[in-house]
Amino acid sequence: MSNTNQIENLIQLFADDYFEKIFYFCLKKVSSDSEAEDLAADISLSIIGELCKGTTPNYFSAWVWKIARNKYARWADKKHKRVNLFSGDDITALEITDYTEVSDNLVKQDDIKLLRRELAFISKEYRNVLVAYYIEFRSIKDIAASLHLPIGTVKSKLSRSRNILKEGMNMAREFGVLSYKPENIGFIMNGFSGEQGEPWSVIRRVLCKNILIAAYRTPSAADELAVELGVALPYMEDEINSLMRIGLLRQKGKKYETNIFIVSAAAQEKIHTNLNSIALRLTEKIVALIENQVKSFEENGHEWHEGYQPYEDMKWAMLMQKVDEISHGVAADIRNNANHNPNRGKSIYTARSCGGEWDLLGMEEYHGERPDFVGLHGCMDTPKDISPINFGQFKFKYKGIEHKTPVSLTHEQTAALVAVSKNNVDVVPQHILNELTEYGYIEKTDDGYKPTFRVTFTEKIGKPTDEQVKRHDALYWEAYSIAMEHYKFCREMIYREIPDFLKDDHYQIEHACSSVFLLRAVVLEEALKSGFICYAEDDERKMLGAYLII
Repeated sequence: MSNTNQIENLIQLFADDYFEKIFYFCLKKVSSDSEAEDLAADISLSIIGELCKGTTPNYFSAWVWKIARNKYARWADKKHKRVNLFSGDDITALEITDYTEVSDNLVKQDDIKLLRRELAFISKEYRNVLVAYYIEFRSIKDIAASLHLPIGTVKSKLSRSRNILKEGMNMAREFGVLSYKPENIGFIMNGFSGEQGEPWSVIRRVLCKNILIAAYRTPSAADELAVELGVALPYMEDEINSLMRIGLLRQKGKKYETNIFIVSAAAQEKIHTNLNSIALRLTEKIVALIENQVKSFEENGHEWHEGYQPYEDMKWAMLMQKVDEISHGVAADIRNNANHNPNRGKSIYTARSCGGEWDLLGMEEYHGERPDFVGLHGCMDTPKDISPINFGQFKFKYKGIEHKTPVSLTHEQTAALVAVSKNNVDVVPQHILNELTEYGYIEKTDDGYKPTFRVTFTEKIGKPTDEQVKRHDALYWEAYSIAMEHYKFCREMIYREIPDFLKDDHYQIEHACSSVFLLRAVVLEEALKSGFICYAEDDERKMLGAYLII
């Protein structure tokens, strides 16, 4: 018989003939069923562990009972030490006379499981002392030294924590829905996040998202959040501290409140319904604005682009730029006309203690119909002391267009695009030219390289005539009025939902309204329906939505 088979047979023999005997042995030695179960499990694991290591005793039964007696002896020794600690002078003030009292009240029958449960939900202030005293069997003097606390403070914490434990163990805790069915929220962030890359480094975690959801719906203490989410308090405290540090949670007394807005799925549905009701009218006005602008350029003979991209492809970026022009006009007027903020300064975002100026909006997961999102990406690492380059690319989720180009370009890459546009290719490192060629932003020519998307030099665009300005303004205000109508609806939805303690946070209100007010997606959808722009299933175009203004 192989050694492996022999070990397997011995394990099976132990399981069949000794498990029950070991338990009854322990039951005679200790004072409760739960203690017997724990001790029996400890003995059994030791025996199986030795067998798995390859031990093959000649006298199996004698070997088993030797391990059992040795394990019990060590257990009894620990219990004796615990009795001495509880009956010593240093515990008199705690009103714990001996180990039996604690055992009778805290660890009878299934109470050991309840004790472990409550240790998971007791605050750090008391948990460290409890674990050190009850679990690690350390003296009060030793605990006081390690925690840098007076001995009297340790005694009082033990006394208080014992009562908290007893209260908790008598409770039937009911975990919240989030404990077994975590929710997901998306985030919209604008502004400068600072060198630490926050808040994204924190809010990507599922636990952090659900803390924000729970504390937004009902401001709660840390232990209440732990129960709601079914997460032990040590882990909860760590996440709470992270959220507090970057300003996404705030504390009021013992309660934590979510310090950002979270737009409900119901509000999102109403906003999308209203947006659909204005989409056709708005798109018609924006298309008219673009066509009027192009007509004005041509009438004046202006060089409004360098001819690197067909007009049909340029329409994608021009459409979104015009939408943003309308959106920014509405948002700017709302800010400028607000009586609460006459001297706000240049920043439109909240200054953060952890660095940067930014605002964040949470969005509950929404499963209703809505058009594909359109984002705007540009240069991701422009140094603070260098003027930003006006490069951007609208990212269309429509049919996966966004995945045909990189998420963003570096400052070095966008500076190279400017150099190529100015025929200064010699100053660009070859590896950068290779990268941009691979991405599709430039292509090789007989003379060097040229861009593949719309490039505009502002100095080549002259002034429009008075008649052209009048024509433009009339169309602009028609589109503006439709957009403002929707903005006011969004503001009403936002203000109706936000907690009272956030209703004076004008930075976040404006950011939330601007974020849910987004018009790009519905205008894109309507422009595709009308045929102003088009995209086939097998379309290979990459540079849709890209632009560079110099």
